[in-house]
Amino acid sequence: MKKVFGVLGDPIEHSLSPAMHNAAFRELEMDCEYHAFRVRHKYLKNAILGAQAMGFGGLNITVPHKEKALEFTNPDTLARRIGAVNTVSFNDGIRGHNTDGLGAEMALLEAGVGINASNVVLVGAGGAARAIAFHFAEKGAGVTIANRTPEKAEVLAEDVGCSHAGLENLKELLQDSDILINATSAGMHPHIDSTIASRDILHPGLAVFDIVYNPLQTKLLHQAELAGAKPIGGVAMLVHQGAEAFRIWTGQKPPVEVMRNAVLEGLG
Repeated sequence: MKKVFGVLGDPIEHSLSPAMHNAAFRELEMDCEYHAFRVRHKYLKNAILGAQAMGFGGLNITVPHKEKALEFTNPDTLARRIGAVNTVSFNDGIRGHNTDGLGAEMALLEAGVGINASNVVLVGAGGAARAIAFHFAEKGAGVTIANRTPEKAEVLAEDVGCSHAGLENLKELLQDSDILINATSAGMHPHIDSTIASRDILHPGLAVFDIVYNPLQTKLLHQAELAGAKPIGGVAMLVHQGAEAFRIWTGQKPPVEVMRNAVLEGLG
């Protein structure tokens, strides 16, 4: 019997997860299929319990449900600390996981950038920023949270046990930093002229990682190139967080390059 997987979100039409995971299932000749399901916030619990009842192989959880999903799963330690779930497995009850931080780490490692003992400036204080901050801090990175709303940066920094600053201090923060991460929606289609930093505050030797993947080259990444910094796009994080979810569900080694090609094809 075909095993069904899916992603729950609202909206969901933009998701590239079906293309990515179905490509992986075809590559490994697995009798599985993956679909996107639009689920209203008030029906999230019903959707997760229904998926378990119908024998789904697993779920991804996306905006705006990641925090709420924590209530309806048995989260692992990292997901509980982050306060958000992006992957649900049914192998042992209803288990909640968060693969976003690992996806970000793998994206950097793929580009030759290690995070251990690095100084990281993380812009943003939302769900993705939380996952990255907790994961990177546990891996030994020195993390500073910078956000347009300083109060949100302070709350996240207290939760993680790291430092924080207002976005107006970004220039000073970057002077002694190794990695800049944009974990906001700045630069995302259709607002492609937006960026958190311009070339004049970036420097050679700085790795500039933008988790936005549409467009492929954001304005921030273009500014990084102009400054001689190392630009790293968001597709790699999308692929690697999805690959880790695939491994959790199936126990098999995910075909990462197949998944990446499916995402790139989906982005045109």
